[in-house]
Amino acid sequence: MTELEPRPISRTADPVLGTMVPAMVTPMHDDGSVDLDAAQSLATHLVDRGADGLVVTGTTGETSTLTDEENLEMFRAVVEAVGSRAAVIAGTGTNDTAHARHLSIQAQKLGVDGLLLVTPYYNKPSQAGIAAHFRAIADSVDLPIMLYDIPGRSSVPIAARTIVDLAEHQNIVALKDAKGDLQSTTTVLAKTDLDVYSGDDGATLPLMALGAVGVVSVSAHIAPALYRTLVDAVRAGDLETARAAHLALDPVQRAVMGHLQGAVAAKAVLAAQGLIPTAAVRLPLVTAEADELDDIRADLAEAGITF
Repeated sequence: MTELEPRPISRTADPVLGTMVPAMVTPMHDDGSVDLDAAQSLATHLVDRGADGLVVTGTTGETSTLTDEENLEMFRAVVEAVGSRAAVIAGTGTNDTAHARHLSIQAQKLGVDGLLLVTPYYNKPSQAGIAAHFRAIADSVDLPIMLYDIPGRSSVPIAARTIVDLAEHQNIVALKDAKGDLQSTTTVLAKTDLDVYSGDDGATLPLMALGAVGVVSVSAHIAPALYRTLVDAVRAGDLETARAAHLALDPVQRAVMGHLQGAVAAKAVLAAQGLIPTAAVRLPLVTAEADELDDIRADLAEAGITF
C-alpha cells in the first residue's frame, strides 16, 4: 500500500488582493445619497489600521440598491483615497451576466485592483450556468477576480468541482468562502492554487488553519487592528497569538453579525463612534432601533469598546 504524501503548496506569499480585507459599508447622507467624502475618510481609517485590501460596494456596501453610477463613483473615490496603499476590489457581481460584465469593464477603467463576483442570486442557475456566468465576465476584463460563494444569500452554492474548473481561468485567482462547508473548502485548497478568504468573520482562524490566506470581513470595521494581528499571526505560524486574537474578537463579531444585517450594525457603530456622519441605509434596510443598539453596545463593552 502506498502512503499518501503531502502536496506542495504553491500559493503566493503575498496575495495580490490583500489578506485583511474589510468589506466596506457605503456611507450615506441622511437623505440616502452616497457620501463620497465619508467613504474616502473611512477607507483611509481602515488602511491606516491594517487593511491591505478593501471590498467596495459588495453586499455590505449595499450594492443592490446603488445605481451603476453610484457604484462607479465609489470605486473612483476609494481608488483615489487609498489605491496606492491597498488593493481596491470592486463588487461588480449581479444576477444578470451582461450587467455584471458591464460594471466590471467600467470598474477596470477606473483603476481598481480586482473584482468580487458573487454567485448569481435568485435565478438559481445550474452549475453549468454559474460557470458560464463567471467565465463570461472573466473573459471580458484583465483583472484578478475573487469568486464569492455564499449560498445563504444566493440560494445556490458553487460546487467544489465548479470552483476547481473555474480556477483554470487565468483571471480567477481567489475565493471568498462563506459556504460553511469545510469539506468543500478543503477540496478547493487541495486541488487549486486559489487564494481562499474566509467570508465568515468567526471562521477566519479555522479557515486560515486549513490554508486560507486571510479574511474579507464586516466586523473589521470595528476592530481592524485586531484582525490584522489575527491574520498576521496565522501567516507567521504563531497559533497562540492567533487564538488569543480570535477569542478577543468574539464579542465584536457577535455585536456586528449577531443582531442585525451586517451593514446596518456596522454603520450604527461607525456613526456612534463618529467615523461616518450618519447610520443611514437604504430600504429595504432600516437603521437600528434603540434596543438593538443597546444589545450591540453590550457585546462591544465586553471587548472594551464603548460609545
